[in-house]
Amino acid sequence: MAGAASPTGIDWLSPPVAPPGPPRVAVLVPCRNEAVAVGRVVADFRASLPGATVYVYDNGSTDDTGAIARAAGAVVRREERPGKGGVVRRMFAEVEADVYVLVDGDATYDAARAPELVARLVDDGLDMVTAVREHADPAAYRRGHALGNRMLNALLGVLFGEEPADMLSGYRVLSRRFVKSFPAQSQRFEIETETTVHALELRVPTAEVPTRYLARPSGSASKLHTYRDGARILVAIALLFRDVRPLLFFSWLAAVLGAVALTLGAEVVLEYMHTGQVRRLPTAVLATGLMLLAALSLAAGVILGSVARGRLEAKRLAYLAASPRAPG
Repeated sequence: MAGAASPTGIDWLSPPVAPPGPPRVAVLVPCRNEAVAVGRVVADFRASLPGATVYVYDNGSTDDTGAIARAAGAVVRREERPGKGGVVRRMFAEVEADVYVLVDGDATYDAARAPELVARLVDDGLDMVTAVREHADPAAYRRGHALGNRMLNALLGVLFGEEPADMLSGYRVLSRRFVKSFPAQSQRFEIETETTVHALELRVPTAEVPTRYLARPSGSASKLHTYRDGARILVAIALLFRDVRPLLFFSWLAAVLGAVALTLGAEVVLEYMHTGQVRRLPTAVLATGLMLLAALSLAAGVILGSVARGRLEAKRLAYLAASPRAPG
């Protein structure tokens, strides 16, 4: 009888399921005042990924960035609120695709490597592939940036147990599941740090691929302020460490407070043991207060550790619930 199942439980008359088609790729380009470079970026990525849609989000540019990107074949949208983090958050919310290529609009990243990065993500079932910057031109990196990047990578390794090769790279390929379950909060250039920490926290499969890093075209200026944005990134790392690993964070704080309290209070105790008097009352009060704060910090770490575990479970469930394929 047609449609009847065979003894093995397989319906031999049912039509075969068609294999999924090639993934839909979206190239996301956040930029501000990149009229000199954005046309080249759009053209290069359209050439290297012919089936992809290039989205340029113009972050309140005062030059012709939007018009040049549109003329080069990109879908252009405008975001007036300043800050790369806010632009990326809006991109992730609005754009539907199976694979996302996130890249800066300054023409410093090698678009010719994009097919390889996308293939690595799809073939190996990864959620994030980071293009690790390698440069031969001294003009590619501003003074101190390479050293600062290495120091931040090392700091992240100490705090989160795994050291990335280039946590500040602006060239990444991301899966839909990662993008649609990423609760981005950053406003500015901390977005790369938050993306890296999110991947480390969820322990999703990732890879790092060395790629060329090029000097900016003549007339193009970086929007990154070395010291101000470096300080923002350090603060972001500290806050992420507090939120992701609160027990360790508050245990370290309790250890510091306890050590200071013991150092101050030791002389007071020894003096009392020898004389029976407490002559340095303010020091004794300070030591007692610091020890109480250490105990409170440790208790807060234990409580917030349970909260962080619940948040991690919620993030993991959101990640698992996200469809790896875009609707339609």
